[in-house]
Amino acid sequence: MSEVREDAELVTGLGVGPASRAVPDPGVEPASAGAPEPGVVDGTDPSVLLVPPPPERVPGAPGAAVIIISGPSGVGKDTIIDAMRRTPHPERHYVITCTTRDRRWYEEDGVDYHFLTAEQFHEKRLAGGFLEASEVHGRWYGTPRDQVVEALTAGRDALLKIDVTGARTVRAVVPEALLVFVVPPSLDELRRRLVGRDTEPPEALRLRWENAAKELLRQNEYDHVVVNHTGHADGTAEEIEAIIAAEHAAYPDRRLRV
Repeated sequence: MSEVREDAELVTGLGVGPASRAVPDPGVEPASAGAPEPGVVDGTDPSVLLVPPPPERVPGAPGAAVIIISGPSGVGKDTIIDAMRRTPHPERHYVITCTTRDRRWYEEDGVDYHFLTAEQFHEKRLAGGFLEASEVHGRWYGTPRDQVVEALTAGRDALLKIDVTGARTVRAVVPEALLVFVVPPSLDELRRRLVGRDTEPPEALRLRWENAAKELLRQNEYDHVVVNHTGHADGTAEEIEAIIAAEHAAYPDRRLRV
């Protein structure tokens, strides 16, 4: 990990590893001093939609977890998750995000994302249909609350692939959520991957690079930081699976409320 640590520390001054996380009593409604109400986040970030809180928070089955995987564009999140999905996990649901961005030629609606118009997206938000919603790279993304609730009440983990702003929002609602941040082996490698994807025009690519630098500054908000070495997505997936297994072993009877 030394290569990414040298680069990332130049950007962030932060180290890799688990962060301390307060775990509330499983029988007590989670709360933290100064935290936003469920569905509401700090209004200082203009890219965050104020998601209306649901009328009632629903308890999940014992042991079911909310797992968040984040990382800058080009770090390989989709490749890692694809590697995780190759090993069947009937006790896990991979949440499909809603987005207003255009569908890429290789993507399938309802499989990669739920592609919505801006009007459809905001109607769903106003109906309380999102656990979190935020603007990323000029487009809106949201986590459907019903998918998370259905997974947890059925005793299945809900795995979310969301950005750092969305992760912060979910943690305000579910303080016990497990947050994993994926970093590249070096900043040079991250730039190479972004350019090599050839999926955006130069201006969009520049925006993704700028946002990646900002996201790296917030890796200390996560419980674990994992390096995704080039060509070793399977190993990264195994490392994340070990983190998830340790979480289940530590809190087998915990019930999350969403």
